Amino acid sequence: MPFVAYIPISTTLFCIYFFYVIYSHWRQKPDALYLLWWTLGVVFYGIGTLVESIHTIYGWSPLIFKAWYIAGAFLGGVPLAQGTIYLLMKKKTANTMTSVLIVVLIISSILVILSPLDKSLVSEKLNGNVLEWTFIRYITPFINIYAVIFLVGGALYSAFKYYKTVEFKGRLWGNVLIAVGGILPGIGGTATKMGYTYVLYVTELLGILLIFWGYMVIKNDQSLSVHENQVAKTVTL
Repeated sequence: MPFVAYIPISTTLFCIYFFYVIYSHWRQKPDALYLLWWTLGVVFYGIGTLVESIHTIYGWSPLIFKAWYIAGAFLGGVPLAQGTIYLLMKKKTANTMTSVLIVVLIISSILVILSPLDKSLVSEKLNGNVLEWTFIRYITPFINIYAVIFLVGGALYSAFKYYKTVEFKGRLWGNVLIAVGGILPGIGGTATKMGYTYVLYVTELLGILLIFWGYMVIKNDQSLSVHENQVAKTVTL
C-alpha cells in the first residue's frame, strides 16, 4: 500500500479530537439541535475514515466495503448538512426534512446491505463498482447534492450575511472555511467514481481540517450570531 493509503488513520484520529471539542460545545447548549447534528456528522465522518483505515491495514472484505459505502457515500456529509438546516430553518421544517432524509438513508443502506457483490472487480482500492445492483450508485449523487446544497450552500449563505457587516469578519471567514472544507470530500468522491480513491483520502483530511478551523473561528468569535437558532442559552455543567 502507498503512503497515501494510510491517511485515513490520521483523519480518524483527528475526528476523535474534533468530536470531543464539538460534543463538549453541544453539552453546553443541549437544546441546540444544529450542534447535535454537527456532532453526529463528525462521528459518521470518522466512522467512514475508520473503515478506510481498517481496509488499509487488513484488506478488503464484503463487510468493510458495505460499511464504507454506507458511512462514506450516504452518511459522510449529510449529518453536517442537517445541522446547518437546523441552524438556518425553523424547527418544524427541519424536523420534516429530517424524517424524509432518515427514510431515504434507511432504504438506501438496506439496498447496499442486500446487494450482491462482483468480487472479480475487487482491487486494493475501495470502489463502488463492485455493487451488482448498479442502480444504487445513482442514488448516491442525490444524497451528495443534498449535502452540498445545505452544508456548503448554507455556509456560503451565512458568509454572505456576515459580509454585509464589518464586525462579523471572523464569522465570515469561518463560514468560508467550512464551505471549502465541505466541498473537498465531494470532489474526492467524484474522483473515486473515476477510480482515483486515494484522492478521496487526501480531500477527506483537508476537508475536516478546514471545517474544524472554520468551526473554531466562529466558536471563538465574540460577535453575536445573525442566526436566531444560534443565540441559545448556555448551560453550565
